[in-house]
Amino acid sequence: MTTPLAETTPPATLRTGHVGLNVTDLERSTAFYTRLLGLTVRAEGKEDDRRWALLGRDERLVVTLWQQSGEPFSPSTAGLHHLSFEVGSIDEVTAAEAVLRELGAAFVHDGVVAHGEGGASGGIFFTDPDGIRLEIYAPTGAEGAPAPSGAAPTCGFF
Repeated sequence: MTTPLAETTPPATLRTGHVGLNVTDLERSTAFYTRLLGLTVRAEGKEDDRRWALLGRDERLVVTLWQQSGEPFSPSTAGLHHLSFEVGSIDEVTAAEAVLRELGAAFVHDGVVAHGEGGASGGIFFTDPDGIRLEIYAPTGAEGAPAPSGAAPTCGFF
């Protein structure tokens, strides 16, 4: 028997489980995400037609990589806008920025920026090796940092 839609309730507990990303070069992307985020490879597939890696941290699966794209990420098509990772402090954001510079990542803005004018939260905006748009931010500590999009959310317009 099916419960009528009006009688259903949303799940009591909800959080993102993991994010799956299509990539063009599994080894390159695995090296990028493990170095940047401190993830470890939990499992992987190396068959020519089924190349993948499950990356986790602290007993949780965080990112899965699937080598099944022939072209880099396109922000002009429907789908993922960006992937954001929250860290505990602006110091952790700037530490991630240093790792990204070591990795040669492309940044959208120079250094830490606020999420909006006068906001306390902010971070760095960059792309992975396939051009997937990413953000690492802290909920506080960006007071006084520039807000490239004014009052509009910085993370929405890059």
